[in-house]
Amino acid sequence: MPTIDHENKVAFATCVELVLMRHGNSNYNSVLSKLQALYNCGIQESLDNPKYLQDTLKEVYKNKYYSMVDEIKIESERLVDMDEFKDNFFKIMLR
Repeated sequence: MPTIDHENKVAFATCVELVLMRHGNSNYNSVLSKLQALYNCGIQESLDNPKYLQDTLKEVYKNKYYSMVDEIKIESERLVDMDEFKDNFFKIMLR
């Protein structure tokens, strides 16, 4: 049976995916391919090690990286009871 933490991670991963998909399927697919090739994970799994997602997004989105992170932050604002997780995630992403 899924835990609340697992369900929260799924919801947060969905926010990340929505933002990435809004910026085009080719970039979204590049992110997925690079995460799989370099780290053997997908977006949801990369939440356990945000550095993987950070490096991949920086490579794919280059100078749009920080605006992508801002969009993810805005998209995830409606998720409640995840403040500590989101704080830790964005602390890494905004380094």
